[in-house]
Amino acid sequence: MKLAILGYGNLGKGVECAVKQNKDVELKYVFTRRDPATVKILTDGVAVKNVSEILNYKDDIDVLIICGGSATDLPKMTPEYAQYFNVIDSFDTHARIPEHFANVDKAAKANGHTALISAGWDPGMFSLNRLYANCILPDGNDYTFWGKGVSQGHSDAIRRIDGVKDGKQYTIPVPEALKAVRAGENPTLTTRQKHTRECFVVAEEGADLARIEKEIKTMPNYFDEYDTTVHFITEEELKRDHAGIPHGGFVFRSGSIGWNKENKAIIEYSLKLDSNPEFTASVLVAYARAIDRLNKEGVTGCKTVFDIAPAYLSPLSGDEIRAHLL
Repeated sequence: MKLAILGYGNLGKGVECAVKQNKDVELKYVFTRRDPATVKILTDGVAVKNVSEILNYKDDIDVLIICGGSATDLPKMTPEYAQYFNVIDSFDTHARIPEHFANVDKAAKANGHTALISAGWDPGMFSLNRLYANCILPDGNDYTFWGKGVSQGHSDAIRRIDGVKDGKQYTIPVPEALKAVRAGENPTLTTRQKHTRECFVVAEEGADLARIEKEIKTMPNYFDEYDTTVHFITEEELKRDHAGIPHGGFVFRSGSIGWNKENKAIIEYSLKLDSNPEFTASVLVAYARAIDRLNKEGVTGCKTVFDIAPAYLSPLSGDEIRAHLL
């Protein structure tokens, strides 16, 4: 399978790393909005091109992995490039997924291409586990916890505050809430009871620290519904102690089974990731394989992880999967 990467940030670099670990996959091109001469990639012999040239190479690419942001990039880019390529993205604005799906589906079907949106771990692997668990335990409750890990969106929100030079924000599950869910207590939990937020902030010299802390803690849609702790640290401390992008979390389905619902059943799926973008990229490459196979079978339009049979993700044959994994 011949892949190309569009966008060479943290996610694009992660895709490049994932390609190295999949022997049936070849990286053909990296496309960037920057000057290609300024972009140094890890893979020898792979050309870096400006995105303005991308249509010149459409016959050389089986799947284009679009590594843009969900806020402004992917709603425009994925439908646009679905006209010319089989595409996959990691769109993660949950409320806008139906709209994004419809736009990509229309473009892909009209041009005989196959697309997949919202691949990654949430949405993505967590979504699959929620669906499987709901089907198996129809009488039950869902719980999703994120962290401990860096929220890139919340970190960006901190950095946009006047007087903030840099910052990182960690989302942390509340231990008591996790314990109650694991015990099968089926608690009703508020937003504040499920997660806390911890911020590490580098302030500009002379900035009003009290104002910055208040702006963070009262920020609507980001921090105002959570117990939030703000630490002011030096730039050196941030680089030394908070350089990584770890993340992870838990998905639970806690339900009842038996004739009189006398027995409990708890399904738990968890992830602990040293690198959020590198894991997301690994999911993208596996699902790109599925998209390539489906397109070769004549399937067109947009898909999500819910639509893909697990065997399509694997480089192994059906016989090998049945012999070793079933």
